[in-house]
Amino acid sequence: MNRRRDHADKAPVTDAATSARMARQRRAHTAPELALRRELHRAGLRYFVDRAPIKGQRRRADVVFPRHRLAVYVDGCFWHQCPEHATAPKNNAQWWAEKLAGNVARDRATDAALLEAGWRVVRVWEHEDPGVVAQQIVALVRGAD
Repeated sequence: MNRRRDHADKAPVTDAATSARMARQRRAHTAPELALRRELHRAGLRYFVDRAPIKGQRRRADVVFPRHRLAVYVDGCFWHQCPEHATAPKNNAQWWAEKLAGNVARDRATDAALLEAGWRVVRVWEHEDPGVVAQQIVALVRGAD
């Protein structure tokens, strides 16, 4: 017996234009991440990129300093619900509300797991000044030496 589910009768979650736009969203190496990494590199820091801080954990940090046990996340305002810039899509509002709330809950669970494992976690918003954020990270890294 074929148990394949037939989704042909289901309405699409989003229209074609929205679907195409969302497919173009990068998971890693976004402009805010690249700007921060440039500033960190300019300050003389070396780091790993897009790496899971804890072995076996699927959740990856944007910038990782393993020797200093420091994980840096550059969070997008939409995807991680920035208190200043978060927006709520009108199309399929309930699905998006659950999806975005799940992202925030996963962020908090990731933070808790890292803190429990002895890591420090830095979360910055995409709209924050990369130079200022880099100075804060440099202080954390150099203070740990």
